[in-house]
Amino acid sequence: MNSSTEIRQLQPQSLWNNFANLNEVPRPSKHEERVIEFMRQFGENLGLDTIVDSTGNVIIRKPASPGMEGRPTVILQSHLDMVHQKNADTNFDFNSEGIRSYVDGEWVTAEGTTLGADNGIGVAAIMTLLQSQDIPHPPLEALFTIDEETGMTGAKGLTEGMLKGKILLNLDSEQDDELTIGCAGGIDSNTFMKYTEEPAPKDGTAFQLRIRGLKGGHSGLDIHLGRGNANKLMNRLLYNTTEPFGLRVTSIDGGSLRNAIPRESTAMVVVLNKHKTDFLEAFGRRKGDILREFKSIEPDLAIDIEETTMPHKVMAAADQDKVFNAIYAVPNGVFRMAPDIPGLVETSSSLARVIVRDGEFITQSLQRSSIESGKMDVAYAVRAAFESVGAKVENGGSYPGWAPNPKSAILQVMEGLYQDLFGDKPQVAACHAGLECGIISEHYPGLDMISFGPTIRHPHSPDEKVHIASVEKFWTYLKEALRQV
Repeated sequence: MNSSTEIRQLQPQSLWNNFANLNEVPRPSKHEERVIEFMRQFGENLGLDTIVDSTGNVIIRKPASPGMEGRPTVILQSHLDMVHQKNADTNFDFNSEGIRSYVDGEWVTAEGTTLGADNGIGVAAIMTLLQSQDIPHPPLEALFTIDEETGMTGAKGLTEGMLKGKILLNLDSEQDDELTIGCAGGIDSNTFMKYTEEPAPKDGTAFQLRIRGLKGGHSGLDIHLGRGNANKLMNRLLYNTTEPFGLRVTSIDGGSLRNAIPRESTAMVVVLNKHKTDFLEAFGRRKGDILREFKSIEPDLAIDIEETTMPHKVMAAADQDKVFNAIYAVPNGVFRMAPDIPGLVETSSSLARVIVRDGEFITQSLQRSSIESGKMDVAYAVRAAFESVGAKVENGGSYPGWAPNPKSAILQVMEGLYQDLFGDKPQVAACHAGLECGIISEHYPGLDMISFGPTIRHPHSPDEKVHIASVEKFWTYLKEALRQV
């Protein structure tokens, strides 16, 4: 269904062509070698000063348009990597294939995978500005960071003194009427526990349980929407089944990426034959409860069970109870709302990954908060849930939030410009997602920063899509901003 030809005809055509070119380059987080080289060649082919730093970030400098040499240098910043998530039934290799994108009415989306509009539209816009011969602009420093989605190691690895700009425009927001002036920080909690395996009971029947069809989405921006978490729902189906039905787990595989709400989970279990009928009836009741609860939020949710080949080993009952209890106890979803900003999630946690296999129980989760103490509070709650059953917990990937500055000079410019162009006031907000601005400001104190972008729906999920008209609006806004700053 790839129709990049149709995408290349959209307006603004140069921007959409750059987006299509970018999406031909495999660029999942942690595997950005090809897109780094793509961007290096892009800058050098334009004859612009192009640097790849020791971390892999690409910096391209473009002199000011005639008559604008005295303006402050503006840093344009977006990240090169993309979330690599696909539907279970989609045959796609993010490490070797380009995204199969297509036009769907008013939107551009992809066939069964994430689209990469987060943050590919921002990257494409900067590329278009660097190419342009007729767009007035001050001196520009294009900063293309790597690995934003899985640890922000690109921003963390920035060298002090490399950038000269005093204003930074981050093009990684996802609502075209919103100006972002603050964001949440985050920390990963990864857990590990060995468990005892024993022979599967000979008088049992094996079943495969599958949860699919959940919306998933961004575990920060979408965490307040009450969407189903496949890992928590699978645990709910299995909890309290050891004693009454003799249920024993062989494996669980739920979720995929640390920063995405898990959409799918699969488990293999064994039930004693004498309890088979009672188990299936109980499973049906629990399934019915979940489907009714999520009917309006998750209309495509499907929960299936089918008999399968008997495994050789299962988890020991005592360890199984520990696993079920820990997953049930761990906080998931909104932990606290911001007391001073209506509607903003302050602190949250998302249980992104659960693996039970070959004697090892592993989980990955991401905690976010706009305040450092809140971030650590929820991280400690996650730690307590898993340490209470003997699991080891490691925290890593911590990054700071970006404190809002409502008196920012660039905010005043962008607010007035938005009203002049579109006849309405923009929404000025902080977001419950991780932007690189907080990290960059640690390297470059005093930078005046703001974030904006086109309308993107369902980032971090295979339903990701970008609104075509909003891209043109965003492009108009960005060009005019560079005339005025």
